[in-house]
Amino acid sequence: MTITRFAPSPTGHLHIGNIRTALHNWMWAKKTGGTFILRIDDTDAERSREEYVTGIRADLAWLGLSPDAEYRQSERSALYEAAFERLRDAGRVYPCYETAQELDLKRKIALGRGLPPVYDRAALNLSYAERADLEAQGLKPHWRFKLDHDEAIAWDDLVRGPQRFEATSLSDPVIRRADGSWLYMLPSAIDDVDMGITHVVRGEDHVSNTAVQLQMFTALGSTPPRFAHEALLTGAEGKLSKRLGSLGVGELRAKHILPQAIVALLARLGTSDPVEPLHDRAALLETFDFARFGRAPARFAEEDLERINRQLVHSADHALVADQLPPEIDEAIWHAIRPNIAHLGEVGDYWRIITGPVDAPAPEPEDAAYLAEARSVLEGLEFGPTVWKDWTEALKASTGRKGKTLFLPLRRALTGMDHGPDMAELLPLIGKDRALERLGG
Repeated sequence: MTITRFAPSPTGHLHIGNIRTALHNWMWAKKTGGTFILRIDDTDAERSREEYVTGIRADLAWLGLSPDAEYRQSERSALYEAAFERLRDAGRVYPCYETAQELDLKRKIALGRGLPPVYDRAALNLSYAERADLEAQGLKPHWRFKLDHDEAIAWDDLVRGPQRFEATSLSDPVIRRADGSWLYMLPSAIDDVDMGITHVVRGEDHVSNTAVQLQMFTALGSTPPRFAHEALLTGAEGKLSKRLGSLGVGELRAKHILPQAIVALLARLGTSDPVEPLHDRAALLETFDFARFGRAPARFAEEDLERINRQLVHSADHALVADQLPPEIDEAIWHAIRPNIAHLGEVGDYWRIITGPVDAPAPEPEDAAYLAEARSVLEGLEFGPTVWKDWTEALKASTGRKGKTLFLPLRRALTGMDHGPDMAELLPLIGKDRALERLGG
């Protein structure tokens, strides 16, 4: 069975790139009848915040990406400790004593010589007595995973195709800090093994991490999952902007963007498939395939999201958005106003057109008598579903007006606007008493 995971660190709010990763992991699990796991990677106790954990859960729920199971790395330290001991006994992890400043100097020297800034494994040459002496001086070691340099690292990526790294081109990664806390890569691999993760979907900035983690899976005695490294999102200007990197669910919700719009756009962004305003996720799942994703950067533009949102609003049945609307907006009101709004934040403005008061402009001199007659005609009409048609046909016959001169003065008096919802739908909602009052009664 397919098992995917979304593994955010609770050190901030989810941004648009995180959302895309979560969505694609969810989609692959759902398409294949599998399981989608939320794993909170909160091993960084200093930066992790409970408020961000709460926010991540709420954001995923709002987007309709609820996980089938949830884990927290902070509750799994015993598992990491046991694996660490096995790897240490097997000689696959080793202690290092360089300070951050010393490591930085080594990197600068290597770069200055035109060499890759790969760790030189100097710590492996320390004798037991030398290590004991350093620790007696108060130095506590950090720990590195020892890569196997004897063979190249290769895998078939679901997006990027065949990948190959020479292990000698990679530094032995630090997996544990001197204070005993864990860095990302080893706990992640241990969890992927323990949870039976079959597919890891993430950004292409993790490709070199995958090369390292493949050796960790082997050292842990496990078959690695399949990997899909997607091209990173860029802004419309062709590069990842600070703005895009911080655009989060909270801000999108504040702009009244529908979750369906976010899903519809991000599901296909980076593929050759058209981005369509689809409410039905089954249609999105049907075409979802990593083979459809290209390696070129996927360009995200807020105006595209707003366009998709507008199209979805215009086609949304009341039942789809009822939980996001004021309770007084029933199906009839929604049907009348939805063609005229770009997002749900505008609903209140149109509700005020119905309930008033309306700040209508003073009528043009040539329209004053016309509006008085219009009021008189309306008073004598049955106020039913066809009242607008009946009213305007009667006025056309009695005044000879037609087109704009017939309709616009009525719309202005009743709504205070030159444009807006279909008056045939709106007038019955305004009601006879309010309509007569706005016409000067």
